[in-house]
Amino acid sequence: MKIAPTSNKAQETMKMLLTLQSDFMEILQLVSKEFGCPAQFKTVEWLRDEGLHGGGLRFEAVKGKLFNRASINISQVQYDDLPNKSFSSATALSTIIHPSNPLAPSLHMHISWTEFKNGQGSWRIMADLNPSIPDQKEKEKFDNCLKEITGKYYQQGERLGNAYFYIPALQCFRGVSHFYLEGFNPDSMTTNHFAKNFGESVIQCYSEILAQKTLHSESPTEAQKIAQLNYHTLYFYQVLTLDKGTTTGLLIHNQNDTGTLGSLPARINRVLLASWVDITPAPQDKLIKRFLRLLPEQDICLISTSLKAQIAEQIRLHYKAFPIN
Repeated sequence: MKIAPTSNKAQETMKMLLTLQSDFMEILQLVSKEFGCPAQFKTVEWLRDEGLHGGGLRFEAVKGKLFNRASINISQVQYDDLPNKSFSSATALSTIIHPSNPLAPSLHMHISWTEFKNGQGSWRIMADLNPSIPDQKEKEKFDNCLKEITGKYYQQGERLGNAYFYIPALQCFRGVSHFYLEGFNPDSMTTNHFAKNFGESVIQCYSEILAQKTLHSESPTEAQKIAQLNYHTLYFYQVLTLDKGTTTGLLIHNQNDTGTLGSLPARINRVLLASWVDITPAPQDKLIKRFLRLLPEQDICLISTSLKAQIAEQIRLHYKAFPIN
């Protein structure tokens, strides 16, 4: 049993994010049904310290041809019983959708509320569109959605998002449309309206893009499938070497490694990943070498559940040797 935080704000946030989680899964199931191959999601629950400090659950796609990987994660951890900790609770929704069709873009979205025992807290709000094969109309649609829902915060969110998702070693971005705010509290909003509206709008916009590309596009070519594999390799690289949310989650505890690495695509190009070692700055080049030692000696590698667990352990060993400043 998970013990929930005592904070009313944290409880309200959890209720709101659970609704977004279930609504998104239902929309994805509807799209997959229209696609002709209904997706099935399994529910996976995890506990933090056997539930004493909370835990989480995720909906993970296990059947259906629509998704390469799809995971909609909820977590809530709390330390109400530990008076020496100033941190009270963190409540988060984090979702990644990788469609099987190379013509359909991936989506990453994150909404979280972090609260301290003095009652203060802030939001972390993120969304980014990740196409293997860029489509300018899709980018404009997603950008316009973000502009409309975030209003005066759009320019700041876009600027911080572009910085967050830039990959210096490869001199490119992960994704084409980015929004990121941290330590954020919207003006004149004492409830969860901004985060709720943000999540609902991003889900609706992405679902329309996904449906359009999966239901009304031509069959992908072999070249497009290769482009997707290579982009998924870039996604793998960015998440595991630069994404501070993923790294922090793995370093804090090992009780949800598979969920924390739920954003990893199903397959990557090992040869391409290896080609980036020499241009990756130290000490992250050593981290890539750790991953390469785990991967089988073949061009295309499956990122299995067991491999995720090994990747998580290698990340912890790497940062033990090279602590984050």
